[in-house]
Amino acid sequence: MRLFIAINFGGETRARLTGLRDQLRSRSQGGNFSRTENLHLTLAFLGECGQQRADVTKAAMSVIRFQPFDIIIERLGRCKGNGGDLWWIGLAACETLVALQGQLAARLMAAGWTLEKGPYHPHITLGRRVITGATPWKIEPFGETVSTIDLMQSQRLDGGLRYTSIHSHTAKQHLVE
Repeated sequence: MRLFIAINFGGETRARLTGLRDQLRSRSQGGNFSRTENLHLTLAFLGECGQQRADVTKAAMSVIRFQPFDIIIERLGRCKGNGGDLWWIGLAACETLVALQGQLAARLMAAGWTLEKGPYHPHITLGRRVITGATPWKIEPFGETVSTIDLMQSQRLDGGLRYTSIHSHTAKQHLVE
């Protein structure tokens, strides 16, 4: 199984992301654009593993504690590349998101995973190998409340990637007395 842990989006956010992806596609001569159902925010890329490692990952996720929190999607960007650019959507700084990702990374490394080194740069990929004369344009910020993280399986089916949630972990609401 090829796995990663992500935040998936609700309908309104997904629709706005899809609209931005479609604007990019209409301004491009070509590229590999993310499928609507695959738009997500990666927290940790795990790679190939068997069922035992997937079970260890589910256990590591189950001890993560977080409150629901808001994210704001606020800008488009791109990374230049040979054969086309990677286009992404960036988020406003969010200490809660970074803390969640750090807590998750620590638990995963304690469970034996080797993760990418360096700081976490949250982004949503719109397209890879995009050929366009367009430059990133200003977008109206939008967002949603995050209350669930998902263990996702990536499979190549019918010539495309399909991402499927195989385990979810939900934020715990703490009552204030």
